[in-house]
Amino acid sequence: MIRLRAKDHPLIQALVSLGLPPEDFVIAGSGPLLAHGIKPSIGDLDVVARGKAWAQALSLGTPASSPFGEQVEKVQLLDGRIEIFNGWFPEAGTVDDLIARSEVIDGLRYESLADVCRWKRNLDRPKDRADLELIERYTSGTAADQGSGASAPQQAWSAGRRPAK
Repeated sequence: MIRLRAKDHPLIQALVSLGLPPEDFVIAGSGPLLAHGIKPSIGDLDVVARGKAWAQALSLGTPASSPFGEQVEKVQLLDGRIEIFNGWFPEAGTVDDLIARSEVIDGLRYESLADVCRWKRNLDRPKDRADLELIERYTSGTAADQGSGASAPQQAWSAGRRPAK
């Protein structure tokens, strides 16, 4: 099976086409699982934005309340398949914190897998438990399609994925 790179996924392409400044947003939710090749596809895209990226999101749609507290709003695009938030789970810290801990993959910032695991453990829904198992297999190097013998961080590095600075 040939797997698409995350940058080739239609939702990632739609996000890129918005022209948001890449230093001002991070792809969150299940997007990092797509970027790492842990999941072959996703049905929606969660984006956490600040500054100019959030201002641009506001110009594209009407803000609505979100499940992340009174101060966090979201803008839905593409019939809700892309949701841009101005915050994330309270335990994640500020948007600046989330971006500082992100990883850059193919020129886009993705929420760290450690952050993804933290909120998936807290939510503890069946889909979160399944994703946590996939992440564990990936990070322990036991995923069937890793096959090269290199650890997940080694494979990420060789694929041009580096932690954000």
